[in-house]
Amino acid sequence: MLLPTLLDIEASGFGRGSYPIEVGLARADGSQCAFLIQPAEAWTHWDPKAELLHGISRARLMREGHPAVEVARWLNDELSDIGIAYSDSWGYDNTWLSLLFDQAGMLPRFRLESLRRLLSEAQLTCWSETKETLIAEHGIRRHRAGEDARLLQLTYAASRDRCG
Repeated sequence: MLLPTLLDIEASGFGRGSYPIEVGLARADGSQCAFLIQPAEAWTHWDPKAELLHGISRARLMREGHPAVEVARWLNDELSDIGIAYSDSWGYDNTWLSLLFDQAGMLPRFRLESLRRLLSEAQLTCWSETKETLIAEHGIRRHRAGEDARLLQLTYAASRDRCG
């Protein structure tokens, strides 16, 4: 059975003025990928506490990040045929995704929906425990967009199998 496509975004912080710094996908076949995003000139907010979580410096983004237009094109190429991707932090991720596409001067050709829409009550009940077990079993490094998207996908599948 194919898995839902999960999207995760890491950001410069959580407050006003924060912006996306990395976007990751876990595809329906279980493969994952992620891109660092080069901050636009107007994107100046930086929260050192957020950097401690994701471990990505602003200097690294300037060196290795891709321009917003490239990342937006990639997302449209990846997701336009599927039409939908899911996020566990829809409020934040949708805001950052909108900011990315606005900066790129493009419109997304897919929808971002809340992962919660796919989960049964039983899955919601065992979600946290299942996720923590998977982190330990697979040695997953948290707060990187590709790995977090894949963790969500694995948790979705495991909670569906274990908890119904």
